[in-house]
Amino acid sequence: MSKSLLIISRQAPWSGPGAREALDIALAGGAFDLPIGMLFLDDGVFQLSGAQQPASLQQKDLGANLQALPMFGVEALYVAQRSLEERGLHDHPETLAVERLDDAGLSALIDRYDQVITL
Repeated sequence: MSKSLLIISRQAPWSGPGAREALDIALAGGAFDLPIGMLFLDDGVFQLSGAQQPASLQQKDLGANLQALPMFGVEALYVAQRSLEERGLHDHPETLAVERLDDAGLSALIDRYDQVITL
């Protein structure tokens, strides 16, 4: 039986390779039917904002990769409510169907997974 894996994405899509690497790991694991969840935390919540213009920063858009997560079987998607609030995004709709979690929910989520990777 495969161990479950939670990927915590903490970087904004334009701040370095971490956001793309987290998505790549999730997509690769999903392609092999591994039980994977993904949590957007801290600046990682900016990945869920639909108002991004990565071309102006000479970056690639991560939107297509995000939209592919459910197609690859990565449907357990979460976002930290506190991170959204701290960045003024609590009223903005996300580009994906994600479950918003409070601090207690985050702790319970992390405890449910066998392995956790933070990028």
